[in-house]
Amino acid sequence: MSRLLKEYRERIRPKLMKELGYKNIMQVPRIEKIVINVTTGDAIQDPKVLDVISEDLAMITGQKPVLRRARKSVAGFHLRKGMPIGLKVTLRGRRAHDFLDRLINFALPRVRDFRGLPRNSFDGRGNYNFGVSEHAIFPEIEIDKIKKSFGMDINIVTTAETDEEAMRLLEEFGFPFERR
Repeated sequence: MSRLLKEYRERIRPKLMKELGYKNIMQVPRIEKIVINVTTGDAIQDPKVLDVISEDLAMITGQKPVLRRARKSVAGFHLRKGMPIGLKVTLRGRRAHDFLDRLINFALPRVRDFRGLPRNSFDGRGNYNFGVSEHAIFPEIEIDKIKKSFGMDINIVTTAETDEEAMRLLEEFGFPFERR
């Protein structure tokens, strides 16, 4: 069991249950999954770019990414329906908590001029979305071996009913939100 998952079960869940006034432990919000998306326009000219990105994304997440294809044709971007343009990884359970632990404790502190994650990136249903502009912040990536630099969108899906509950959950996990 990962350190973060153990901490959630022993410390965070009972604290949130008392704070939020739940009577059943199963009502307490938890992280359901983490979805990581990478999309690049360079894949239109050279589809092999996605192979390079796929290797790095697999190292970061510990799971093989799924190829994403264009849903529509966009003439202005020279994009045809069905062309490969991105990658997606869905992490659940222990892998999601391990990724979150590395993100909070190793990757985000390495971001230059980091002032915290925005508080207004909740979607209204208790899910949190943010972007990372550089994948080199993760400790698994050796900076001198990078072939293609890319950013990623990270979506944290929780079982929380409201954004406030989700924010409390993420604060308890140690999320570095920007100061008010």
